[in-house]
Amino acid sequence: MSVQKKIKNALVSVYHKDGLNEILTKLHQEGVSFISTGGTQEFIESLGYPCLPVEGLTGYPSILGGRVKTLHPKVFGGILTRRDNESDIRQIKEYAIPEIDLVIVDLYPFKETVASEAKEQAIIEKIDIGGISLIRAAAKNFRDVLIVAGKDQYAPLYDLLCEKGAESTLEERKWFAKEAFAVSSGYDSAIFNYFDDNSGSVFRCAMDNPKSLRYGENPHQKGIFYGNFESVFEQLQGKEISYNNLLDIDAAVTLISEFSEITFAVLKHNNACGIASRPTVLQAWTDALAGDPVSAFGGVLITNGVIDKAAAEEINKIFFEVIIAPDYDTDALEILMQKKNRIILIQKTNIQNPLQFRSLLNGVLAQDKDLSIQTETDLKTVTIKKPSSKEIEDLLFANKLVKNTKSNAIILAKNRQLCAGGVGQTSRVDALKQAIEKATSFGFDLQGAVMASDAFFPFPDCVELACKAGITAVIQPGGSIKDELSIEYCNQQNISMVMTGIRHFKH
Repeated sequence: MSVQKKIKNALVSVYHKDGLNEILTKLHQEGVSFISTGGTQEFIESLGYPCLPVEGLTGYPSILGGRVKTLHPKVFGGILTRRDNESDIRQIKEYAIPEIDLVIVDLYPFKETVASEAKEQAIIEKIDIGGISLIRAAAKNFRDVLIVAGKDQYAPLYDLLCEKGAESTLEERKWFAKEAFAVSSGYDSAIFNYFDDNSGSVFRCAMDNPKSLRYGENPHQKGIFYGNFESVFEQLQGKEISYNNLLDIDAAVTLISEFSEITFAVLKHNNACGIASRPTVLQAWTDALAGDPVSAFGGVLITNGVIDKAAAEEINKIFFEVIIAPDYDTDALEILMQKKNRIILIQKTNIQNPLQFRSLLNGVLAQDKDLSIQTETDLKTVTIKKPSSKEIEDLLFANKLVKNTKSNAIILAKNRQLCAGGVGQTSRVDALKQAIEKATSFGFDLQGAVMASDAFFPFPDCVELACKAGITAVIQPGGSIKDELSIEYCNQQNISMVMTGIRHFKH
């Protein structure tokens, strides 16, 4: 299984040339001959190395505005020749086809062109034909050919050349072939999804950049994250981010994106145990922590404001796993970095991903992300009493929070602060009882607080319990055939209720 193959001829045709010169130098020093096209040929020759143009091999010029350059039997015959097949060898000798032992090629930037919102014709022209064909051909014939399918494989190739010269084993060529098929499958998935235009006719998703985690949700489970975490966050310090950290980080950034005013949230197991909106980060932190100072231990902290020294001094008093902010003052970082295992993240950008999916049964379940955010104009008052402007402010605050809380969910809030939440209960009544008990245990006065529910009330029992606890305003989607029972009770007790028409289940 460790048969060495010598590289004699290399076909090089790439879009990205950064880091290529070191590879070309090594190959030239090993006596490898180059075949190339257009700009890559010019680049090779600029280094002082001889290079046979593809046109010189095929006898045909580049045609159709560059659409056809390498699609020729003298190119693909040299790549696909099976070196241990006598018939193949006779044929390439008959047609003067040189064996091609190494193919270095990359693909036109299709995904980047789509992301730039270019016009359709420009996008179509970035669908690579020759490059993808070269990748597939060379990867298929990995027993004899080494394929490098993009700049991400430049470093492994350079290391191989430094270690072994212009030779490779079967295991090494198969590894490069595997990487090449990952490139080609991801590229084709991107093209399909562009043409599919989010219609969901079939499910195609390709994610690169695998990162092995210490373990999955539990130590006996394997965990891997696929994606470019560094494009969204900068990790300033801390231990390796875990599977559960990533789940909490995702929940945290989704929640905080709902708020434009300065807000601080504390999350545990994907749910907020404390959150508040205030004029300063320090005030927001203080009131968020008050929501549940017990659960905050070992939690994930997030704010949409810059953390200053005053806030950092207070935050530093508790143990937490992760903190996320758009930035930190220098003196604040000096305080927060005193404990080296703390994961300190800067969120550089918002996450733009309109689709959610998860593996389920023997398939994949996909849906549009819940991006619906209700404003005051979306509220329909269904009771005699209308909510005050302050209550409307709290109702909208609570509705954002209940939207991001595991169902069945009830949120109690007052003065843009979470008093308590009932999370992930099988009964909505149980969720409310949990919230009331928790708020009371932490000393919150629920007189004048508001209640948010992620789904309708099938019976008036929840508003009855809420009224007895001091709740004066309620927000819910509505839609129950027995809505009138809850509305009637609110009218009897002088409680205001608004409906949004939008349910926010989260499972």
